[in-house]
Amino acid sequence: MQDRLQTLRHISPADFASVGVNQVAYVRKSENQDGELYAIFAADGTQIAVAASQALAFAAIRQHDMEPLSLH
Repeated sequence: MQDRLQTLRHISPADFASVGVNQVAYVRKSENQDGELYAIFAADGTQIAVAASQALAFAAIRQHDMEPLSLH
């Protein structure tokens, strides 16, 4: 356990930001002039898609073998 903690303490900010990039995507509700949309973000904060509903956003994430998480 201590070895893993030491490794994490020395990880670069860029490497830390990439942790989970291929496993997790976040969904956040947003609005524009056409109404509500659900933006999909990679773990590093990069917006990767937009969906018309939360259910559609979660389905798209799961289709890419990733775990969806909701942001409030």
